Amino acid sequence: MGLHERRQREKESIRANILQAAFTLAKTDGWASLSIRKIADAIEYSAPVVYDHFENKEAILYEISINGFHCLQIELLKAQKKHETPEDQLTAIVDAYWNFAFKNKEYYQLMFGLGMQCSGKGLMKEEFSSFQDMIFDCTFEIIKKKGSNQDNACHSSHALFSAVHGLISIMMMRNDDIPSTMNKTTLDETVSAFIKSL
Repeated sequence: MGLHERRQREKESIRANILQAAFTLAKTDGWASLSIRKIADAIEYSAPVVYDHFENKEAILYEISINGFHCLQIELLKAQKKHETPEDQLTAIVDAYWNFAFKNKEYYQLMFGLGMQCSGKGLMKEEFSSFQDMIFDCTFEIIKKKGSNQDNACHSSHALFSAVHGLISIMMMRNDDIPSTMNKTTLDETVSAFIKSL
């Protein structure tokens, strides 16, 4: 391995360590307390080394957000491929989204700006829209199958996304203040009623 390749590999390794350290710190202390100094201490380098790889903390958060959206997309596609009908695909996609949110709270909070400023505002339209696009596709196919008005697919899919994301957000941010009846059963009933209404 030449000197250039070795330096490039070291650079990539430090970059990966910075991202991993930031994510680990967020899991322990929350995103709000994350700082370049804490990340530098965690990887046992000076702060300028972190700045050599990332312009600022926002750039680190953006990179982690992108990774979170990619992980979510993988889960959604896996869920969709297990089913044939648009009704079953829609139910599976929403379930996968729910499961991802609660198994990966730190990712979800960062990706959607829950309890903090949203990272990468305006720069992740494709990633941010992937779940909504999948909901739309299933909704459109169900409406088409039923012979309903296809013009309603966009509005209906936005409504379902709002309900799903809203329920997750409430449960994640205000869990101690909501009734125990607001849970996954509420989500399942919402999706079932949504499909019947199309």
